[in-house]
Amino acid sequence: MNKCSNTTFREFHILGFTTSKMGQLTLFVVVLTMYFFTILGNLTIITLISLMSMLHTPMYFFLCNLCVVDVTYVSTTLPKFLIITITQDNRISFDDCITQLYFFTFCVACDIFVLTTMAYDRYVAICKPLQYTMIMNKKVCITVALICWLISALNSLLLTLLTSVLSFCNSQNINHFFCDLKTLTLLSSSDTRSREILMLIQDFLLAFVPFSLIIISYMKIIKTILNIHSSEGRLKVFSSCTSHLTTVIMFYGPIIFIYLKPQSDHSKEQDNLLSMLYVAFVPMLNPFVYSLRNKDIKDAIRKLTLFNRPLL
Repeated sequence: MNKCSNTTFREFHILGFTTSKMGQLTLFVVVLTMYFFTILGNLTIITLISLMSMLHTPMYFFLCNLCVVDVTYVSTTLPKFLIITITQDNRISFDDCITQLYFFTFCVACDIFVLTTMAYDRYVAICKPLQYTMIMNKKVCITVALICWLISALNSLLLTLLTSVLSFCNSQNINHFFCDLKTLTLLSSSDTRSREILMLIQDFLLAFVPFSLIIISYMKIIKTILNIHSSEGRLKVFSSCTSHLTTVIMFYGPIIFIYLKPQSDHSKEQDNLLSMLYVAFVPMLNPFVYSLRNKDIKDAIRKLTLFNRPLL
């Protein structure tokens, strides 16, 4: 039931992390460093894929999409958090909070869909190599990517609109480092039971189902790899999907742990730290995972460097 009487807060306070002044400074430097390397790394990958024709394949097309999402992802949450950390002004307007919520939920959903699509791409490449070019042609890749972005945008719009009409008159304090959907729902003084049911359905459709499809894809991939007689051949085939598998584990790991771990008095602070992993740390590591463990990316960097080297 809505307990507000003709009034609702139009401003929130983001509590972030509880620490000393030195801790706040350290946190600012660490998060700023992660933000810088995330932007630099992902833009580098996007530039490489755009410029080098050898990377114009479905796998790198979807990787480029993932990098674009990750740049948007971190730019949605970290700049505001950095400002709050260094200025100690933790206020955020209702409109800014809703805007942040929209882009964050959009990026999370898009990340999940792109990672699922990349798993399917690896499945077709390894399990159906003779049909790969026919199944994963340019038209299909562009269509699938557009569907990922469109569904993510519509889903985010729905969740944001439902949240924007909630009333907030009990507390202005958001116990997180950004405007998180679950935190805002719990903070609201409105009756949110129907929205909580919707969030459960959404979690199932947009998180559990794609994750299950990724697991199924890799089960079939592993089965195919085990049927390869040469150990060198098995290693070569499996190495083509280790980067993606590493990214999936890093992205889903903290999320699964947050949902499965028992609640305690200090669980919210722990949840915030775990959220920092998939909000900031994983997008920063993705370019390094794909560049350090990927021969094609290394070759593209080498060729681009040689091409731009001035003649003596």
